[in-house]
Amino acid sequence: MNLFASQSREQLRGAYAEAWRKHREGLPVSPLEAMIADVIERHPEYQALLMNAAAAVSHDAAPGQENPFLHMGLHIAIREQLAIDRPPGVCAVAKTLQAGSSDPHHAEHVLMEALAETLFSAQRSGRAPDEQEYLALARKHASAASSRARSKHRGS
Repeated sequence: MNLFASQSREQLRGAYAEAWRKHREGLPVSPLEAMIADVIERHPEYQALLMNAAAAVSHDAAPGQENPFLHMGLHIAIREQLAIDRPPGVCAVAKTLQAGSSDPHHAEHVLMEALAETLFSAQRSGRAPDEQEYLALARKHASAASSRARSKHRGS
């Protein structure tokens, strides 16, 4: 997503706040802004922060606290991947996840966990992210999520 790559941290965070403002006010939004607004809508815990653009732009997550912009950015990255099946096979993993859950948001979270691990590993080792490593992790996380869902269902 080149739009994001060319923006500073402040501009990117401002774009999240602006997309949320437009959505709340019923104003026209671009396809990207609609995607951002949908992610924010699914995360009420971030909505108060995004109501104030200045606060959003200057927000710093405390140590050990989740960074809402990283979290939302991972959602958007997953949605972009699914839109084009890149890396090839990610849609099949998502489909498997969605078959085991009625919540597509949960499937995104499972894929996000694998993506975050892959990105962290690549950054730590100073190399580009490995798509095959990511898919293997995604499949592993999907399998674990399916097993937990089956166990939970049997225990009900």
